Amino acid sequence: MAAQYYKDPNQILSEIVIRIRSLESKYSLLGERLLIVNQNMISQFKKTSSELKAVNYDIKELRTELFKNKELLRDLSRELDFFATKEHLKTLEKYINLWDPMKFITEDDLEKILEKRRNAKLSKKSPSTA
Repeated sequence: MAAQYYKDPNQILSEIVIRIRSLESKYSLLGERLLIVNQNMISQFKKTSSELKAVNYDIKELRTELFKNKELLRDLSRELDFFATKEHLKTLEKYINLWDPMKFITEDDLEKILEKRRNAKLSKKSPSTA
């Protein structure tokens, strides 16, 4: 029975060499895969870094635009305080209707009317004196 468990030392050595070569091959493949993964990670990091810079730049631009828009809205709000309200416009409308500026007369129109009246009076006086 002892003979059954006994193996030739050359056979054992060749099996060990085969296993070592197999492990070396696997180790070499793992090293290559690790190198590829590292290269991919570096390229992905560079890509992500550049995208992050672009996003940060866009955020900075959006912040400045938002600030400008807020300032514009504040200015418009201040300007709106100077506009007339509905009540003010109704009051003005009442005064305009009360005064009726369409019936106002200009100086030129007044002079023409007075000239016509003078001429009319003169023409009435002229025939009676003759």
